[in-house]
Amino acid sequence: MEQRHLGRTGLRVSRIGLGTLGWGRDTDEHEAAASLKVFWEAGGTLVDTADVYADGEAEYLLGQLVESLVPRRDLVIATKAGSVPDPDRRFNASRGHLLAALDASLRRLGTDYVDLWQVHAFDTVTPLEETLQALDLAVSTGRARYAGVSNFSGWQLAKAATWQLAGGGTRTRLASTQMEYSLLQRGVEREVLPAARDLGVGLLPSSPLGRGVLTGKYREGASPAGSRGAGEAMAGFVAPYLDGTASAVVEAVVTAAEGLAATPLHVALAWVRDRPGVVAPIVGARTAQQLSEALSVEGLSLPDEICRALDDVSAPVHRYPDQDWSTL
Repeated sequence: MEQRHLGRTGLRVSRIGLGTLGWGRDTDEHEAAASLKVFWEAGGTLVDTADVYADGEAEYLLGQLVESLVPRRDLVIATKAGSVPDPDRRFNASRGHLLAALDASLRRLGTDYVDLWQVHAFDTVTPLEETLQALDLAVSTGRARYAGVSNFSGWQLAKAATWQLAGGGTRTRLASTQMEYSLLQRGVEREVLPAARDLGVGLLPSSPLGRGVLTGKYREGASPAGSRGAGEAMAGFVAPYLDGTASAVVEAVVTAAEGLAATPLHVALAWVRDRPGVVAPIVGARTAQQLSEALSVEGLSLPDEICRALDDVSAPVHRYPDQDWSTL
């Protein structure tokens, strides 16, 4: 698998990442092991998790497989901290909470460092400089090699990345930002992606298949058995992408796939993988078989005319001040 630099850093990662959101919940230890092996054998290196995935079980499962199944040196392990199960405060990016969460993640992962440590979301209560100081401490103490953020808006990302760059060599530059990005969700193109590209921050798209909808499995108007949309836990997650606007995009993807003798999954994944500023879409397959299908996209590059057609049918509305006012 092709490797790409993560932002403006020396860290290289596979251009498809393995997501573990469902590990410990929808994906048991045997399927997780099979998935990690398939991913590694395909040349994949970037494995993304978080301390809240299945209440830490995803990290624990990954930790059980590292070294016993895949050499630690062959993986780029990324985890996140900052989301908390508190209805009154969904995010806690205080220095104390973040560093304690990182230590707990390292214990579950069975490693003394993570390659990429990410703040899971912006905390409106904690001063941003306190949050960023936690990243600096994690890197300076060797517990994390690189640092990033997740779910930061455009101004939040720009402020954080600029703050880190302003410190010269005393602060840890942001390597990445993880955001939802697909043909069904192109909101990051308004401000997040331009900011990331300007500041040298690599984009790691989550839900690159539109929460599974871009595979075409929901075209009949019902959620097939075994799909996320059919499960009580994730039905609400899929529902926003089952409207008429999304259906038009899905039909365009299906048409493109038929013309290329490919699958809708491959077309949708190749589109986001090769967008400017994107480093590695994170694929959260439930089974090893699903993951194998996704990884077989490696040899596909979409023709320019197909890209333009998909761009047109899925184009988000950009108005002032999202674009240069003189062109509007």
